[in-house]
Amino acid sequence: MDATTPADLREDSGKLHRAIDWRGAFWLASGVPALVLFTIGGVAGVSGHLTFAVFAVSVVFGVIQSFTYAEIAGLFPSKSGGASVYGSVAWLRYAKPIAPLSVWCNWLAWTPGLSLGCTIAAAYILNALAPVPVFTETSPEVASYLAANAGVSAQDAIMAATAAATPAIRTWTLFHATLGPISMSLNAVFWIGVALTMISFAVQHRGVMRAANMQKYLGLLVIIPMLIVGLVPIFTGEIDWANFSPLTPLAAPYAPETGAWDVKGWTLVFGGLFLAGYAAYAFETSICYTSEFKNPARDAVRAILYSGLLCILLYTLVPFTFQGVLGIDGMLAPSIGDGSGVAEAMAGMIKGTTLITNVMVMLMIMAVMLLILTAMAGSSRTLYQGAVDGWLPKYLTRVNQHGAPTAAMWTDLAFNLFLLTIAAADATSFFFVMAVSNCCYFIFNFLNLNAGWIHRIDNGHIKRPWKAPTVLLAAGTMLSFVNALFLGAGAKVWHPWALWAGFAVTALIVPVFFFRHYIQDKGRFPDHMLDDIGIGQSGLATRKAGILPYLALAGGLLTVIVANWFFVL
Repeated sequence: MDATTPADLREDSGKLHRAIDWRGAFWLASGVPALVLFTIGGVAGVSGHLTFAVFAVSVVFGVIQSFTYAEIAGLFPSKSGGASVYGSVAWLRYAKPIAPLSVWCNWLAWTPGLSLGCTIAAAYILNALAPVPVFTETSPEVASYLAANAGVSAQDAIMAATAAATPAIRTWTLFHATLGPISMSLNAVFWIGVALTMISFAVQHRGVMRAANMQKYLGLLVIIPMLIVGLVPIFTGEIDWANFSPLTPLAAPYAPETGAWDVKGWTLVFGGLFLAGYAAYAFETSICYTSEFKNPARDAVRAILYSGLLCILLYTLVPFTFQGVLGIDGMLAPSIGDGSGVAEAMAGMIKGTTLITNVMVMLMIMAVMLLILTAMAGSSRTLYQGAVDGWLPKYLTRVNQHGAPTAAMWTDLAFNLFLLTIAAADATSFFFVMAVSNCCYFIFNFLNLNAGWIHRIDNGHIKRPWKAPTVLLAAGTMLSFVNALFLGAGAKVWHPWALWAGFAVTALIVPVFFFRHYIQDKGRFPDHMLDDIGIGQSGLATRKAGILPYLALAGGLLTVIVANWFFVL
C-alpha cells in the first residue's frame, strides 16, 4: 500500500491525482450501459430471436472475465490505464512486442468510442434541427408529383417528394472521398461531432474528480430512464412472449425469416456475440483509474464488480424488454439499427406522449455524451500509462495542473477527428470503424485473460489485495479462446475486411514501440516499471511459465484463423 497521501500527490503536477474512490470510477464507467441502446439493433440484425440471450451470455462472460482483471489491477496500485496496462507486464518476459500490443489494442478499442459516439449524437441533433419529412401516398406533395408525372409509382413519388423537401444541410459536405472499403466526408454530422468532441475534451481537462462528479449526474439521467423502460412494460403486460420463439438463427442478416442451426446460422450468432461483447465487456474500464484511487487495494475490485452488477441488470433487462415489446420486425427497423429511432421506441414502450418522446431524445443525446466522456477518460489514461511504462512515446506522459493527461487527450482528440471523417460518411463506414475497433478489443481481451495465470506463475510472490478464485481465473482463460472464436467467425459478419484491417492496425505498434524502446530509451525499460514486479533489468530473463505463454499465443491465433475459414455466410 502506497503511504503517499493524496495531498502529497496533488503537489506533484507531473502525476495523476489520487482524488476518487470506487464510486468515482463507477460513475466514470457509467457510460457503458448506454452502449446496449446503440448496439441492440445491430445485434438483433444478425441474432434474431436470440438477441436477448446473446446479450445475457455476453454480460455474464464479461463479469467472469472481470475477476481476472480485478486481481491483476491490485498488483499495480501506482498505475492507471486499465487492465491492458496491468496485463502487459505479464508478457514482458516472453516477447517484448506482445506486451505493448495489449496496451495498443486496448487504446484502439476504446478511443473510437469518441468518434462513433459523436456521430450518433450528431445524427440525433441533426434530426432535431433539420428533420427529414415523412410522406405517405395520401400526402399532397406525393399527389402533386403523381399528377405531374404520369406512370410513376407511388413509392417513387414518395422518394422524389422526400428528396425535394429534405433540408440541404443533410446532403451538404465540404469534402467527400472514397478509399477502398470506406468513405470520408466533412459533412454536417462531422462538424457537429467536432463540437461535441471539444466539449468532452473541456470536461476531462479539469481533472478526474470534476469529470466523475459531472458524469454522476449524467449517469443518473441515463440509467434511471433505462430502468423505467426496462421494467414498465413487464408490469403493464406489454411483453409478447411469442417474440422469443423460435430460438433459432436468422436465415440472412437483417431479414425476419428463420434459419437453422447450421454453419451459416452459427456464423450469424457469433457475429452477434462479437458485437455484443464490444458493449457488454466494456465495464472493465472502471479500473482505468487505479493510480487516481484514494485506496487502490479496496477501490479497484469494488469499482469493477459494482460496474459489472449494473451491466448485468441493464444488459439482460433492456434487450429482453425491447424484444418482448417490439418483436423481431420492430428491432430490425433501420432506425433501430442506426440508433436514430431508439428514443421513439423507448417512449412508445411506456406509452409516452410527444413530450416524453422529446425527453427521450434528449436523454439519448446525454447517453451518447456519457459514452464519449467514458471513452476519452479511459483511452487517454491508457496512452498515458503506456508512455510512463516505456511502451509509447514519452510526450504522452505530460499532465496539466489538474492532473489530467492532456498530451494523451490531445492525441485522442486528433485521432478521433480523423476517425470522425470516416464514421460520419455513411453507415458502411461507421460499422467498419466499429468492427475494426472491436477486433482490437478482442485481441486485448485474449492477451489480458491469459496474463492472469502468467502473473500467478511469474509473480506469485507479490501480495494481492484481492485474489480471484482459481476456478474463475481458469474460466477466464477458457473464455479467452471462446472470444478468439467470436473474433475469427464474427468479425466478417460486419465487414469482409474487418479482421484483416484489425490485424493491420495492431501491427502498427511495432514501429511505435521500436521508436520508444530502442531510440528514446536505448533498449532499457524504465526502472520504476520493473520495480512494480520486483525485478531488475536482468530479471527479465527468468521465465517460470516456460513455453506455456507461447502455446497460448499459438492456440489463440490458430483458433482465429480456423474459425474465420470454417464459419461462412
